[in-house]
Amino acid sequence: MSNNTSKVRPSQQQLSSLLERFQKGHYADAEALALSLTQKFPEHQFSWKVLAAIFSQSGRKSDAINAMIKAVQLLPQDTQSRNNLSNMLREAGMFEEALACCNQAIELNPDFAGAHYNLGVTLHELGRLEEAALSYRQAIALKSSFTDAHSNLAGTLRQLGRLEEAETSCRQVIALEPGFALGYSDLGMVLRELGRLKEAEASYRQAIALNPNLARVHNSLGITLREMGRLEDAEVSYRQAIALEPDLAIAYSNLGVALKILGRFEEAEENYRNAIALQPGHGEARYNLGTLLFEGKRYDDAAVQFDMVDIHQSQFYAIQCAYHQNEESIFNEKLDSLINQGEVNAVIGSLSCCSEIKYGVKKPNPFCNDPLKYIVEIDLNEQCDFENIFIKTAMDILSDSSVSHQAQVHLSNGIQTAGNFFTLAQVSRTKIESILHAEIEKYRTRFKDSKEGFIKNWPASYTLGGWLVSMQSGGNLTAHIHDNGWITGSVYINVPTKNEVDSGNLVLRLSDQEPLLGVENRQESSLDVQTGNLCFFPSSLHHYTVPFEGKENRIVLAFDVIPTVSREHG
Repeated sequence: MSNNTSKVRPSQQQLSSLLERFQKGHYADAEALALSLTQKFPEHQFSWKVLAAIFSQSGRKSDAINAMIKAVQLLPQDTQSRNNLSNMLREAGMFEEALACCNQAIELNPDFAGAHYNLGVTLHELGRLEEAALSYRQAIALKSSFTDAHSNLAGTLRQLGRLEEAETSCRQVIALEPGFALGYSDLGMVLRELGRLKEAEASYRQAIALNPNLARVHNSLGITLREMGRLEDAEVSYRQAIALEPDLAIAYSNLGVALKILGRFEEAEENYRNAIALQPGHGEARYNLGTLLFEGKRYDDAAVQFDMVDIHQSQFYAIQCAYHQNEESIFNEKLDSLINQGEVNAVIGSLSCCSEIKYGVKKPNPFCNDPLKYIVEIDLNEQCDFENIFIKTAMDILSDSSVSHQAQVHLSNGIQTAGNFFTLAQVSRTKIESILHAEIEKYRTRFKDSKEGFIKNWPASYTLGGWLVSMQSGGNLTAHIHDNGWITGSVYINVPTKNEVDSGNLVLRLSDQEPLLGVENRQESSLDVQTGNLCFFPSSLHHYTVPFEGKENRIVLAFDVIPTVSREHG
């Protein structure tokens, strides 16, 4: 009996030698022995299984798949082999075949956690995120300590926008592996998207404490610090990421963003171009470079960048380049195309008005035909304790040295805070955001029967993005619009006593052009704002302030209602 058996299977010594060579990484020797054993003992499943693993290790995907198929054929009940085959098929881009293989493994052994996990990975690759989450949960139900399943579940839930659930999964990963740096990084990412920036910062710093060499974590920390308005600290993090990984294009692009906000425009351009040199297809870097060139009025160069990227917002900058260069035919062609595509946003609304005033061509306005009718003024002094809620908070922030100031090309003789006002710790302790949300809802309700596009297409969800502007005597803002806004608001924290009738007024107009004389329709509106006022207007309106003279600073909280859109960049 033993003599017959030795003819159909390798000796234990041969199998031990094969396994030892593979485990020690002696892949060439392991491959030679595995090939020899599969030729001598073609019906012995284990030799094919190891040969498949060797081929996979060396990147020979097709050979690996063929060897593992042979292993599965020789022992159809081996669920581990089917599971390994599913991995190989997925890595080769054969997702449907991998899916079938996972399901076969689960059918053979419904309690095999690894097969449920791999099914989740494959479903995720196919974009079937809800099903992937269910598979990861099943793997966890079978093996509660399955760290990778918890981690992948967290990432999938984050993509689905179920951030609170994602946070729970991230914390489970950390509980299972307290020394896992990337677990803290993933938690930081979720906390950042939840708007809990201080906690996100702490989580990223814990990841770095566990592993200081993770360049992408330094980059993510920089993004969080930038959103907190701490631009100098963000710069340090981006530069650390680059020092650790000099080819990390996204870190150069993000460093460029911080430098641009700080007003260091030449350095910003240099870093954007560094990112593009490293990764010519880096759309975000090209888009960021385009916006820098656009704001510097280098419209030709900016248009080149916008035409090379597939970022939705770039087409709205591209059409503005044509407008500012007086390329009337190109402008009209682009505007007609965007209107026909059903685009509804503040830029289209503004350009439709601008086209009529500048070129005498009336276009359909899908955003708002008569935005001056939708200006609303509210006295917050009657709604709340304005002094303690708004004024005290604004003064605390303006005196906080950790909050950076950002460059603002439209602002003279004043400063603008960086980051989002509404994410600052001083604001989160107040009722400011809830008060503004209530007034926004009143605005929507007031005009709910309007046929204007910005009311009919009111965003189902939105965020608030805000900043403080403090101007000294003689200060003013030149005309501009808020491209990303739906409606724009301004809360007047302090308005100095007027020396002139219109001193410090907020002026809203249809276009960037001076109002035409002899035109019957009203083209602008001047608001005599006072401390405690809240103003709302469609974000398509150009607005500026009249210079003022006074001993006190003119302080305003400006903000936009920004429609929530799907994440395109991570």
